[in-house]
Amino acid sequence: MNTALKYWREAATVILAAGLRHAQSADSLKTGLEKVSAFDYQVLLLKRSGSSGFMPNAYVFPGGLVDASDFCSEWQEVFQSFTKAPNYGIGVVKQPPETRPPIFATDRAQLGSPIPGDVAFRICALRETFEESGVLLAVPKHEESGICVRTGDARDSDPQPTLTTLSGLWDRDVLSKWRSLVIGDSANFIKMCKELQCLPNIWALHEWGNWLTPVGKYDKQRRYDAAFYICCLRDTPHALHDDKEIVDFKWSSPTEVLRSYRSKEIWIAPPQFYDLGRMCRFPALRDLHRFAWQRSSEGCEQWLPIHLVAPDGFASILPGDALYPEKEDPSGKSGGVVRSLKELQQDNADLHRIVSQGLYSITVQMNITPKYNHLSPLCGTDEDNASKNHSKL
Repeated sequence: MNTALKYWREAATVILAAGLRHAQSADSLKTGLEKVSAFDYQVLLLKRSGSSGFMPNAYVFPGGLVDASDFCSEWQEVFQSFTKAPNYGIGVVKQPPETRPPIFATDRAQLGSPIPGDVAFRICALRETFEESGVLLAVPKHEESGICVRTGDARDSDPQPTLTTLSGLWDRDVLSKWRSLVIGDSANFIKMCKELQCLPNIWALHEWGNWLTPVGKYDKQRRYDAAFYICCLRDTPHALHDDKEIVDFKWSSPTEVLRSYRSKEIWIAPPQFYDLGRMCRFPALRDLHRFAWQRSSEGCEQWLPIHLVAPDGFASILPGDALYPEKEDPSGKSGGVVRSLKELQQDNADLHRIVSQGLYSITVQMNITPKYNHLSPLCGTDEDNASKNHSKL
């Protein structure tokens, strides 16, 4: 937990994709590619309270602020069997340290914590998921010998892990009791893991990205440096919102979410829109899982959107775009005003931007190759034909 940050508060988010309880056969996937039902999985979205100070009424992925307890030394006891493995068995990415986003590159030992940052952020993402949705991604201690760990920098030689499954070891009453305790005090997440004899399943999360909140878009006083992970579950779990910070939830395929957004049934923020567009390339959960697992060893890029405002809308300029500043201004004041969105679209050199003409009219304009073997989102009408775009990765 980095209390020295001037502009942001650190947070962690997990994109939770889960297989349908009655998944279609492979043949039906091949014959019904034009249909939304071609997706054999759904994504969990949680609706924030209308009284929330940050993105009220928005549908978001599970996640939240890092707590000091996520970096507590007591986690060494919980992860005792893994403390000698690189990053407790989640491995080390290939990305050079000097290009790693600060949220991952910061030496947490110098900040007083023996817990590696990437481990602590995964603990945070899992804890927040449990608090907000009741879904507990944990491994019973007696099953820890079966956990697939990373022992070196290269992942190509490692066996691909299977889709994550949830343990049925604990009944809902037990989990409900602990959920209330964890919501009341984040430190109770450690106590729960000790008493239930389980480990947060940090190995089921795969590094996906790093988004920073731009200034003035939502609330000037609330800006977040959020680590994004993705997790692929074999089956859709039971979920229950907390009726406090979260007032509703929904499981939907990526294309269904985007269609609901365009029809103004729900509202999602630009990062959710962008990442759901990426997922549209994978109608099959196993393909998404394979890609996420393989790609996560590459690392990711820190994205601080730079806002350009016009009378007819605005554009969020992302790294790699011709208009992105050579040197980022963390204060967020490096944006500006342009005469029109049409003026921006005349520059077709290098595009990587999110353009909006209103709350429900977001589009992604991108013609550059993503770094770190990531994927660009499907844009515009391509989303409607998502199931025709199976990834060959």
